[in-house]
Amino acid sequence: MAKYSKKAGTKVEKAMHERKHGTLKSGRSGKKVTSRKQAIAIGLSEAREEGAKVPKKKAAKKKAAKKSGAKKTARKKAAPKKKTARKKSAPRKKTAREKSSR
Repeated sequence: MAKYSKKAGTKVEKAMHERKHGTLKSGRSGKKVTSRKQAIAIGLSEAREEGAKVPKKKAAKKKAAKKSGAKKTARKKAAPKKKTARKKSAPRKKTAREKSSR
């Protein structure tokens, strides 16, 4: 089974063509795109918007993995932890100002 649809391929191809001709612009800033990887990302993003078959973004995969992994690790962390002995601080002596204010 193919990961990407034909539509996704054509969108990427179109983005690469625009990059070579210097007409591909990035989203908000409108700067000219010169990076090959960025051109591919733009093509896939456009394909995703039109409903073409494209795998999820890496960031989205990581978030999903963290959510499912958090449940598993929470169970493991439920075991009681050893408490470390803390230093008890000595009672603080009052300064002359504090004594005179009363």
